[in-house]
Amino acid sequence: MPKEIALTTARLARDVPAAEIRIDDALIAMSSLMTSVVTARRDTVGVPATKGHAAIRRLMQAQMALVDVSGAVMRVHGELVAIGRETAGYDLHECPKIAQGDSIPLASAA
Repeated sequence: MPKEIALTTARLARDVPAAEIRIDDALIAMSSLMTSVVTARRDTVGVPATKGHAAIRRLMQAQMALVDVSGAVMRVHGELVAIGRETAGYDLHECPKIAQGDSIPLASAA
């Protein structure tokens, strides 16, 4: 296998799972934010239920956009695996479980 293909494969094997993890982290952060916003609206005395509704809808749309991004990246991942099989003759049965890059778990970042 040419060195260029090996380097490209190694880079993709690191970067694709890392991107998937970061998208999941963003989804978790958005879910936490949604919880905080709805809780604040509910627990603030004198605030009618209609207040903050537009912000909650926007947060929901942002979450859905992240879900769409997640699906798109998963499809790209599958396409890259297929290209690897066709181009480099890899017999890939499963992808790396997790990228060991510089991602920080959300709980430790707080």
